[in-house]
Amino acid sequence: MAAESPVADATWARPAGSGPLLLGVRHHGPGSARAVQAALDAAEPAAVLIEGPPEGDALVPLAGDAGMRPPVALLAHAVDDPGRAAFWPLAEFSPEWVAIRWALARDVPVRFIDLPATHSLAFTDEDGTPHAETGPDSQDGPDPEASARALRIDPLAVLAEAAGYDDAERWWEDVVEHRGAASDPFAPFAAVGEAMTALREEYGDGGHRRDLVREAYMRIQLRSARKEFGDDRVAVVCGAWHVPALGLKKTTATADRALLKGLPKVKSEMTWVPWTHHRLARHSGYGAGIDSPGWYGHLFGAPDRPVERWMTKVAGLLREEDQPVSSAHVIEAVRLAETLATMRGRPLAGLTETTDAVRAVMCDGSDVPLGLIRDRLIVGDVLGEVPDSAPAVPLQRDLTRLQRSLRLKPEALERELELDLRKETDAGRSRMLHRLRLLGIGWGEPAAGRGSTGTFRESWRLRWEPELYVRVAEAGVWGTTVLSAATAKAESRAVSATALADVTALAEQCLLAELTDALPVVMKALADRAALDADVAHLAQALPALARSLRYGDVRSTDTAALGEVAAGLAERICVGLPPACAGLDADGAAEMRGHLDSVHTAIGLLPEAPGRPAGDLSGRWGAVLRKLATRDTVPGVIRGRAARLLLDDGRLPEDEAARLMGLALSPASPPADAAAWIEGFVGGASGGGMLLVHDERLLGLVDTWLTGVPDGSFTDVLPLLRRTFSAYEPGVRRTLGELVRRGPAGGGARPDRSEAGIPGFGAGVDEPRADAVLPVVRLLLGGGPVSQDRPSSPEHDDNDLAGAAR
Repeated sequence: MAAESPVADATWARPAGSGPLLLGVRHHGPGSARAVQAALDAAEPAAVLIEGPPEGDALVPLAGDAGMRPPVALLAHAVDDPGRAAFWPLAEFSPEWVAIRWALARDVPVRFIDLPATHSLAFTDEDGTPHAETGPDSQDGPDPEASARALRIDPLAVLAEAAGYDDAERWWEDVVEHRGAASDPFAPFAAVGEAMTALREEYGDGGHRRDLVREAYMRIQLRSARKEFGDDRVAVVCGAWHVPALGLKKTTATADRALLKGLPKVKSEMTWVPWTHHRLARHSGYGAGIDSPGWYGHLFGAPDRPVERWMTKVAGLLREEDQPVSSAHVIEAVRLAETLATMRGRPLAGLTETTDAVRAVMCDGSDVPLGLIRDRLIVGDVLGEVPDSAPAVPLQRDLTRLQRSLRLKPEALERELELDLRKETDAGRSRMLHRLRLLGIGWGEPAAGRGSTGTFRESWRLRWEPELYVRVAEAGVWGTTVLSAATAKAESRAVSATALADVTALAEQCLLAELTDALPVVMKALADRAALDADVAHLAQALPALARSLRYGDVRSTDTAALGEVAAGLAERICVGLPPACAGLDADGAAEMRGHLDSVHTAIGLLPEAPGRPAGDLSGRWGAVLRKLATRDTVPGVIRGRAARLLLDDGRLPEDEAARLMGLALSPASPPADAAAWIEGFVGGASGGGMLLVHDERLLGLVDTWLTGVPDGSFTDVLPLLRRTFSAYEPGVRRTLGELVRRGPAGGGARPDRSEAGIPGFGAGVDEPRADAVLPVVRLLLGGGPVSQDRPSSPEHDDNDLAGAAR
């Protein structure tokens, strides 16, 4: 070590009589954690100083609470801007956590000495973005990503290269994580300190003002502690990179205070929050993270026979997934891992060797099971716990109360949740999740259910992430409870929303979340926007959400009378404005309007009849609109075809009339592109158009006749449109259509007997006795009950029974 080093008076963690004990560590390193434990046991300092925000000093005693289970994190956020937040994560194998627990167990004062959160949260980069979004310690220690940002070098990589390694992580495991207990507990820290000193002399101190300010503040706190407890009675646990900067010989308190002068400040609050192993992993975005927190946790918890214990864990996991893994596999995997370590010159089989052995012995050379092992064991799905006595915003306390009363515990592992809204507990869970979504707290996301498609079923995909605690703090400005906060935010959004579709979507959210106090404000905003908006497309976008809201309102016993009036008014305005809005559209506009046509048709089918109006009034008006669209030449072909198809599906258009409209659309007078667009609208999409052509050969014959008559010059123009239409059909439908076309066009006359044409899959007419025999089974499937033995059975009678059951 050079004599002119600024740390010449530092003693590299020598015992009493040699100055402060400087313990340079790697964050979340189990080897560092064990070394810190041994050094503290040997030195028995009177005070422990730890790199971290001083606001956390008041929260340190909670680390000894029986309800505190790491991984956890200190969370600081700006009071006026909760979205500006920072985390200081700690795992069971973090050196800082070990030091805290050591001090608490011996009633030794423990203090945080890093830059206060009130300053670190106020720091911004040159572009003005917060500099502490992932924790001010994200640039600490020999962490590759963090140091690369600050210094444009990777200290671990430099040291590993000097030792002849091409993998910095593997080098760190060999020299620290897999190292046994040292005879001198202070020697590892002396070696790390000397290495960091050499690196800082070679590459400089980094130069980032924030790092220089942090180290100045730590020196000031160290001076104060040395005066209070004695020069050689203080132990400091910090990132290894900072150790050289804590030497005091060539720095003065005056110079350090000058660096701290005029720092920006924000009012901040701090608490403990649960953390996860996934968020400790480097790929999760935390700068001082590690690749394998689950593996490091295993190394810390199983210092004896770690490889054997690890292989046993892997075998247990694979057995849970029904993989045939025996004790013999475990024995062979251990032997192979140890052999690989010997061949590679490693002191102990590391993660690379164990993974290679597992792949070869337990996974038959496949990498597929290794994905599961990585997620569940190497990274892990552990979620920490924090005692109720930890400070929390009122909204967080109410959310915790709801989670317990509804028996819905936050979990780090993603899971599916099926809800039956007819059950009180499930209905309460649904309300809470919808309210949280409205507040921007994305604990749950709606998912496609595997079971019933009824309106009383809901499916959710749940996963709790630590960042959601920040979202809860942000949402705390709206209220102290989940209900009051969601209500206030819904009212604010209703007032500020400008688009009609946004207000209707908000109304749907309010009904799903049962925000009855917010509904009057939302409904007034909805009525005002609807009255001012004359764009039919906007009205068409808004109506489906209202129809869904009315449907869910019935299931949740919510009063939706006002919503029904607004929906009926929108539907009437659409009926008036849609025909002229569809005239003269280009291809893109026609395709977009076709989507609106489908959604409005579905929505009107869900709307209840308006009180005081004749039954079927709205439905009849909508049918008249569809007929206008189907017969007007100024309407694009895709919309005319779609309107005709919707009329046919609803039974408002006879098959003969549908064939006539198709014949007109496909007549030689129609341009081929317009005719192809009509076909796409009529038989395209996922609405059973292929089966319609299969069972109505007149329509198929019309399409076939038109297609064979398209001129060569126009055929290449209509082919992409037709391919897109017919490629959406099921393979079986396309095959049947091909057989029908190969048999020859049916023309527009009477439907021929399919059996005579020898088409596969069709019999020689209808076998009525065999058809009647299946009716009792169908009746049972539809819930109609078995056929009574004392009443006659007839096709007419059976048809009526089936119709009733279907209703």
